[in-house]
Amino acid sequence: MNRAVSISLSAGLFLFLLFGQVASPRLRAGEIDGTGTLQVLAPIRHGNLTIFPVISPRMHDTSQFLTLDEGLRSGEVTISESGSMAPLLRPRQPSGWHGQHPTAGGEVNRLVLVNNSKRPLLLLAGEIVTGGKQDRIIAQDRLVPSASDPIDLSVFCVEPGRWVATSDKFDAPRAMVQPSVRAKAMGAKNQQQVWDEVGKTRMHIAANMPSPPAQQQVAQTSSYAAVVANRNVLEKIDAVAAPVEHDYQSVISRLREKNAVGVVVAVNGQLIWADVFASTKLLEKYWSKLVRSYAAESMIELSRPASMDISVKAAQAFLNGVEGGREVVENEPGLYRHTEISGEGFKVFELTSLLPGTDFDLHLAKMAQ
Repeated sequence: MNRAVSISLSAGLFLFLLFGQVASPRLRAGEIDGTGTLQVLAPIRHGNLTIFPVISPRMHDTSQFLTLDEGLRSGEVTISESGSMAPLLRPRQPSGWHGQHPTAGGEVNRLVLVNNSKRPLLLLAGEIVTGGKQDRIIAQDRLVPSASDPIDLSVFCVEPGRWVATSDKFDAPRAMVQPSVRAKAMGAKNQQQVWDEVGKTRMHIAANMPSPPAQQQVAQTSSYAAVVANRNVLEKIDAVAAPVEHDYQSVISRLREKNAVGVVVAVNGQLIWADVFASTKLLEKYWSKLVRSYAAESMIELSRPASMDISVKAAQAFLNGVEGGREVVENEPGLYRHTEISGEGFKVFELTSLLPGTDFDLHLAKMAQ
């Protein structure tokens, strides 16, 4: 998957993007925008968190895709424990999967999902679903066809210690786990490592609480979703996320067209993650929970000395570097292709829609290792 090397954004290029037109060639495999010209803008900084907006001269029509939040909120999408409904499809686990064995009355790493909508459902790795016998996160980016039969959904538990049903169905708290937890799910594909990372996160967040009672409350909460929903934790996350959201919108509004498609993320001056989407509208649907996941990541790194010495050039190089020595491709013919690329010090995950009239990358995530 060759990408043209993108130049760093200069004042002249900024004016060109404001007032010029870009002719985009036909989309090639492995490219979000079809031109290889994803561009990184000057960063937005708050504390030890640095966010580099990413823009593209090419947009795709993503209006047909339903998000998990939209589907659960409307009732068109339902998620249940695997023991409560007999799925019609055989389980399909991501490559390298290291989950848990079945447990009576359900399975830790498997749920059953039904999409009754007339739109295909987009799922992103790291999205949280709460309820059932444990809170879970989606294990891997994927598409679910419209009006689907019940499907087996691969998940990871982010609530160790509970196996008692709180409800028959699952809900989405409009939250996503932070990059360090997403990395264990997407890269390691190992339940124990996910649990270990959730435990570390809980302890780091507890240590940053304003009082011993607040620290104890967070430390004793087993649910990741409940930790990030804690009032004291929310205040700290919003203190970082809110100004970043505002500044991000301010930067993008200076462009004639809203052509932001993603971000490159650094914490303490270290590039850790990138999320890029096929359209601005798709990014906007996920932006609130993404930025809060980045803010949560910055909270657990507060004990380390903060460094802001990270350049646009370095962020651009991180975004451009997607060529690796190993690729693992999974296909659902006519629906989607999921590609995992392993390179030196990074992994890239691409979800490509294969639905009629699409054949473009819906989401690209890159993590540093």
